[in-house]
Amino acid sequence: MNNSKQNRVCMISLGCAKNLVDSEILLGGLKQENYEIVQKSDEADILIVNTCGFLDTAREESVDVILEAGELRRSNQVENLVVMGCFSDRYGSELHDELPEVDAFFGTDDHAAVLSYLTGKSHTKDDPDYFRSLLTPNHYAYLKIAEGCDNGCSFCSIPIMRGQQKSQPVAWNVQEAQRLADVGVKELLVIAQDSTSYGWDLTPRSSLHELMDELDKVNELEWIRLHYAHPAHLHREMIQRFGQLEKLVPYIDMPVQHGSDKMLKDMRRGLMSSGIRKRIDDLRQVNPDISIRTSIIVGFPGESDSDFKELYDFVEEIEFDRLGVFTYSEEEGTHGASIKDDVPTEIKTERMDAIMMLQQDMNWKKNQTLIGNIERVLIDRHSEDGTSIGRSYRDAPEVDNFVRIDEKLNIGEFYDVEITDAFEYDLAAKRLVHA
Repeated sequence: MNNSKQNRVCMISLGCAKNLVDSEILLGGLKQENYEIVQKSDEADILIVNTCGFLDTAREESVDVILEAGELRRSNQVENLVVMGCFSDRYGSELHDELPEVDAFFGTDDHAAVLSYLTGKSHTKDDPDYFRSLLTPNHYAYLKIAEGCDNGCSFCSIPIMRGQQKSQPVAWNVQEAQRLADVGVKELLVIAQDSTSYGWDLTPRSSLHELMDELDKVNELEWIRLHYAHPAHLHREMIQRFGQLEKLVPYIDMPVQHGSDKMLKDMRRGLMSSGIRKRIDDLRQVNPDISIRTSIIVGFPGESDSDFKELYDFVEEIEFDRLGVFTYSEEEGTHGASIKDDVPTEIKTERMDAIMMLQQDMNWKKNQTLIGNIERVLIDRHSEDGTSIGRSYRDAPEVDNFVRIDEKLNIGEFYDVEITDAFEYDLAAKRLVHA
């Protein structure tokens, strides 16, 4: 299609940070082709919805957003509606029949195809990668070091939607990290579906700790944060890096999913609770200040009261620093979907609430111990009341806690602050004035 008239594009990016990176790559390519990026869907000529197909709630959100976008298309408020991403990849043929107002459907790895469709020019797969346009604030960005996943977790459909693991070469990741640092990124959030198995598929074979050694040398970066570390694949060499590397902050996002050995086996996680405890002990031994974030699932088929008690006791014993809870959602095509011993919805909700209340109490107690501490924080945004919202090394953007400082500070800058008060999920602080 000709973009001479239809050059205003709005991107709606749903789901995880990996989807966000896909959206950034496509927008970068469109900017290079002189498209104007707008923030509001009703100001656009072209509306692109990058969907998420993982979990019922995400699929429902994708459908709702597509339907809303479809109204704009039907009324000709937008001239072209494109749907891409995981949900589109998996259910595209069905969606095409049910949503005729959508002009075109594309998958998760179709940036070049979308670009070619919109511009009418031929684009190779890697073209847009060099022009990535950040949707995050300028001072932090995600580095997607691999695509897809080789794990067979029985609750997860990601390998079905995104395929087997394909790691980006070390040199590519380092080049991308340096490019991001050169445009002002100070915090790099390393992501993959399973970051700890990074490099196993490369020739020659590489590893996450070797990549981290190289990323630590990138000029201008100040923080490197590790996400989505599968505990079964977290090896001693990577654990050691939390006590050795200058820029790798003592933070790890390591989804454990459960604390019952029976559930872990049924979930096909490849590591029992004793193994998870050993990984956590090793991390805390290497760096006692490490902040450990995890995710767990309640209500997996067959989860008994005793299984849940094991999980509850496990969470209480470990005292994770940050924790998210999901209720089990059946994913078509997975092993979990073939297990018919369903847990009632109300029981799932009760169990989720119980874990969250436990975690909230532990959060409050841990935060209380920080009062009086001097912390280095990175400022993310300003509040309407004139205060600044920042994060210490303990917290990733969007998903974790924050620190509120009682004055307007520069976004994207680091400051030393003193913690003056503490609550369940945030801290209050004042800036230190150095003599």
